[in-house]
Amino acid sequence: MGGTTPTGATVAEVMAELAALDDPKTRAVNERHGDDHGVNLSKLRALAKRLKTQQELASRLWATEDTAARLLALLICRPKAFARDELDSMLRAARTPKVHDWLVNYVVKKSPHAEELRLAWSADPDPVVASAGWALTTERVAKRPEGLDLAGLLDTVEAEMKDAPERLQWAMNHCLARIGIEHPEHRTRAIAIGERLEVLKDYPTPPGCTSPFAPVWIAEMVRRQQGPAGA
Repeated sequence: MGGTTPTGATVAEVMAELAALDDPKTRAVNERHGDDHGVNLSKLRALAKRLKTQQELASRLWATEDTAARLLALLICRPKAFARDELDSMLRAARTPKVHDWLVNYVVKKSPHAEELRLAWSADPDPVVASAGWALTTERVAKRPEGLDLAGLLDTVEAEMKDAPERLQWAMNHCLARIGIEHPEHRTRAIAIGERLEVLKDYPTPPGCTSPFAPVWIAEMVRRQQGPAGA
């Protein structure tokens, strides 16, 4: 089949191409991060570009429960075509990190149901579902903060982030950092919360990358926003 999968391809044809793209080395790397597929994401995106938007095919690929197929489905779907309950079910079925992240970032954020789901998911007892709610909240903190209780969000982070499960903790930490970066009136408190809780303080960060430790992250992003001293 190679690079010839056409628009209008069947699920069987697409699954065959995904199988051909599966690489054991890529799979081994992904499995260390909790993802169970072996398809290079650049090649997956190239396949999606050839297929173009196909909502029905996307739904059928999602139904296979195969991780690579689900990632492809999220790239070729029409985000606004999903009902609210459909997106909720999809999130609860998206148990690998990459599928979860792509569903939230590529589909739910573009959905007319995003705000309703943000509120519902943030209060969900499942920490993985709750992490999606926090990711949507972080999006609003950065782009549409009107109506958000930023001080209340900081209260919740301060009370709950330290003992939260990993995925939820990461999402709450991202929200904490974004509040500190985007909203100067809350910056001092956001930094103080990060320093006191020390969440991700010792996270291994490659050279040239910014630490996810909120006080460091906030300081670095603010520095970039302000530009070189004296410029």
